Amino acid sequence: MDKKAIYNLSYGVFMLSTRSGEKVNGCITNTCMQVAGNPVRVAISVLNTNYTCDLLKESGIFALSILDQTCSFATIKHFGFQSGRDVDKFADLQMPKDCNDIPYMGWNACAVISGKVVEQHDLGTHTLFIAEVVDAKLINENAPLTYADYQTKVKPKAEPKAQDKKIVGWRCRICNYVYEGSELPADFTCPICGHGVEDFEPVYEA
Repeated sequence: MDKKAIYNLSYGVFMLSTRSGEKVNGCITNTCMQVAGNPVRVAISVLNTNYTCDLLKESGIFALSILDQTCSFATIKHFGFQSGRDVDKFADLQMPKDCNDIPYMGWNACAVISGKVVEQHDLGTHTLFIAEVVDAKLINENAPLTYADYQTKVKPKAEPKAQDKKIVGWRCRICNYVYEGSELPADFTCPICGHGVEDFEPVYEA
């Protein structure tokens, strides 16, 4: 199977935040779509190893910030390249909150959707959450950021290959996660986006 064909599917880029009791976390996801109109329902796919996934399973409520064309890589990196198990992503941020008291993006986002989970399905690497939209707010008139925009305009460009230099790591082409080490295990799966070794490229010493 040529997995490159699948890359032609269209996606957005979102910051999914949730709260369970006093625990709050958020992550970046590229998979959300409206699946019903009355009532309005959306489907969101979240990597099972994400802390956000654990909290969403506990609480069943979320805020989905739809990132826009002003979004920076720093925002993607902050919410997508570190785990809420290790750091409080919201500790130093002043953020608005939705109807469920969940913080959402007041910048770099054009809209926010608040939802309540009505179904969830384990798909192996990810869990698919079906949710009823309980509130929605337009933040600005900016165009939403697509995954293609992220790949071509936001994500830093890979460094030129240097065959005479030592390999010190492997970078995921999809989300920019870096595995440290000269050899990438054959069965390795990216802990951020779930992609396999075929989507990694070598990182050479400086």
